[in-house]
Amino acid sequence: MSKRRSRGMILPRIVISGPGSIEDIPIVISELSLPENGLIICDEITYDIAGKRVKDYIEESERKVEVVKIKGARIEELEKVERNIEKYGFLVGIGGGRPIDIAKKAGYNANLPFLSVPTSASHDGLASERSSIRNKGAKVSMQAKPPLAVIADTEIISKAPKRLLRAGCGDILSNRTAVLDWKIGKEQGEKYSEYAAALSDMTAELVEKEAKLISSGEEEGVRLIVKALISSGVAMSIAGTSRPASGGEHKFSHWLDANYDRPALHGEQCGIGSIVTMYLHNGNWKKIKETLRIIGAPTTAKEIGLSDEIALKAFKNARTIRPERVTILDLESDERIEKAALETGVIELE
Repeated sequence: MSKRRSRGMILPRIVISGPGSIEDIPIVISELSLPENGLIICDEITYDIAGKRVKDYIEESERKVEVVKIKGARIEELEKVERNIEKYGFLVGIGGGRPIDIAKKAGYNANLPFLSVPTSASHDGLASERSSIRNKGAKVSMQAKPPLAVIADTEIISKAPKRLLRAGCGDILSNRTAVLDWKIGKEQGEKYSEYAAALSDMTAELVEKEAKLISSGEEEGVRLIVKALISSGVAMSIAGTSRPASGGEHKFSHWLDANYDRPALHGEQCGIGSIVTMYLHNGNWKKIKETLRIIGAPTTAKEIGLSDEIALKAFKNARTIRPERVTILDLESDERIEKAALETGVIELE
């Protein structure tokens, strides 16, 4: 009998979530025994929101820290961060997606510990081992380093635009169809983790059950979304692949990012994509649509500024994105995909 190759898992050692949790940064640094010199990666906006305070707290911990402000998650910005990275012993990413994506990737390339300090909760990248970075205009998903710690101050996150939180809900709900697509891959010989799949699916179930609480905008609902996003990222780390949280609905979203000049938020696109792919799986697509509606997230192409023609083109051409990753969109005919988009109300073509 041949031996299965062992695989390590890197998971956050510390997760702190709640109002005022940013104040616990000195405790986190002490607990992790981080080196003397750190680098904060943020942008102009997130520096004002949280970066200055994080810098002060790190310096309180008798560490030296410098700040680099990026302009988007592009390969050129990654290169700027990495220019003198050997000077530092740890990295801190502060932001929604872009600074954290850059910090994760830079930490991976330089083998440095990385702390995630999200200022919004728009997608599950705040704790995952993947970074989405633009290279030559195209958004590319890259292997990255999961955070050693996540410090999610829900008081800060609650002040972010509500659209971002709703997008985070869409990203979590899309786990439902991602897991179903992963099962298709399993049938074709792909590695599959029951535990990672169950954890991913559970996060989506939690959002479905607590949709009204989330829609209220109360801190408790924000904390729930943050925990769900972190759990989704952990599921991917356990699986060693983004499969537990990325299926056909993500391929739909990635096609739009690559081919449409005005894409919506990632989680918005994934939520809408999941309505259609759940229909194709013969699942309860109405539950996904209703949950998105309660939360206030978009459920149609029109609501995210997409023409029905572009949306349909994205669904039909999603199979060209990562063709080795088989999903329901790769298996169904164009005719059935169009029927699904129409009957779910995602598009309204005559």
